[in-house]
Amino acid sequence: MAVFVALGAFLMTLAGGWVAQRVTDRRHLVLGFAGGLMLGVVGLDLLPEAIDAAGEPVFGVPAALLLFVGGFLVAHLVERLLAVRQAAHGAGEERVPQVGLTAAAAMVGHSLMDGVALGAAFQVGAGMGAAVALAVITHDFADGFNTYTITSLYGNARRKALIMLFADALAPIVGAATTLLFTLPAELLGCYLGFFGGALLYLAAAEILPEAHHEHPARSTLLCTVAGVGFIWLVVGIAD
Repeated sequence: MAVFVALGAFLMTLAGGWVAQRVTDRRHLVLGFAGGLMLGVVGLDLLPEAIDAAGEPVFGVPAALLLFVGGFLVAHLVERLLAVRQAAHGAGEERVPQVGLTAAAAMVGHSLMDGVALGAAFQVGAGMGAAVALAVITHDFADGFNTYTITSLYGNARRKALIMLFADALAPIVGAATTLLFTLPAELLGCYLGFFGGALLYLAAAEILPEAHHEHPARSTLLCTVAGVGFIWLVVGIAD
């Protein structure tokens, strides 16, 4: 059942990527909405789940929050190192395609864990599985949208963006299938969600949203960002 439901996530992810590439003439609106989706996913979905699942605090701080900060810093460090390397080869301060691919790969990893969570929920019971399935299928639209947008934003060719989108779509199916073989400890899943949330927030705050407002500091862009956050809030509320 979990693998069958993951097929719905597969289609929803592809739908999100299709929407992202069809609205290139409104790129600033796409980026504004993507930034809102990422902010909403981190603040309203990933972090609450991570804090609940990550176990005991470490020196007075929840382990998930420590890893959240670590993920933010690692994303910043990776981008800076790649930017310095590119500048050393005379490429200036242009965006580094490898950063986009790395970010998209992280999205694929997140979708893989979505599939694992889906399979684990069905191991608990049909009711829990149905609730998690609703959340996964709905927010995989945002995952597909963000995966294509992030890959393209950093100057990667459309072919690479589509490859990453397809990988992101397949990941929940693979993740759900793996739960037929093992059960993932809740603490490990919580730590992963915290780390991934920090990296995702960095991309939203340092890259996606500034780019959205760079050439089009319009009110409509800001409204798209708010709409993205609101959409994730709606998804989380329905799932609960």
